[in-house]
Amino acid sequence: IVYVASPHSEHKRQALLAIAAGKHVLVEKPLALDAAEAREIRDAARAAGVFAMEAMWTRFLPRTLVLEQLLRDGVLGELQLVTADFGFRFDFDPESRLFNPALGGGALLDLGVYPIWFAHFALGTPRRVLATGRPAQTGVDGQCALVLTGDTGAQALLHTTLFATTPGEASLSGTLARLRVESSFHAPGGFTLESPATNQRLHWSDTSGLRESAGLAWQATAAARHIAEGRTESPLHPLERSIAVLETIDAARAQLGLAMAGTW
Repeated sequence: IVYVASPHSEHKRQALLAIAAGKHVLVEKPLALDAAEAREIRDAARAAGVFAMEAMWTRFLPRTLVLEQLLRDGVLGELQLVTADFGFRFDFDPESRLFNPALGGGALLDLGVYPIWFAHFALGTPRRVLATGRPAQTGVDGQCALVLTGDTGAQALLHTTLFATTPGEASLSGTLARLRVESSFHAPGGFTLESPATNQRLHWSDTSGLRESAGLAWQATAAARHIAEGRTESPLHPLERSIAVLETIDAARAQLGLAMAGTW
């Protein structure tokens, strides 16, 4: 298997080279610069019969698996609101991958993909995307706030920025209970579940001992297991989900007046 962990601008080219050589691929998030490129990777992998997956490591953390079960069991009731933020302050460097348009720079592709993925995970693909923000000096998106609306009318309030370090928290609020995901929501950690009606409060902790980027081990294990089972996609994080997230990012970029990443 080839792990593509280069700047965003190289994901499609390198993934296609590996696929053409008959190799399975694990491609760092985002899967590509935009949804059109992601579809090319999907189509090539399916034609070659090899495994392909976006390295959205958050999806494979123990906490995420527990959240998935709680949502499936209806513990929160009818989900109404999802919130998530992810931002860091970076010193401006026009040549760095974060600010250089040629390398796929910008907050949405690098950091924003996490809260946007989280909203898709909880609510499904949104039917409406509203975005506002401001650019960095090089013209890439430096900061963006989004409102996503799902099929049921539930909404997600999301934020990402390269200009400030934010709490990195996430929450799920339903008609029966609310859940606060500890910072950093994209990495290993716990959560608190509360019922306003009964004043019950439960805390879940990740006892694996893996912290921060050590949590990448969970996605590596999942990819190895999927391949051993003869799968060509992950049932937990299929390529269609990666494409849908990029479609949301494409919509946000269009509203910010930015060209699609692949046309820079």
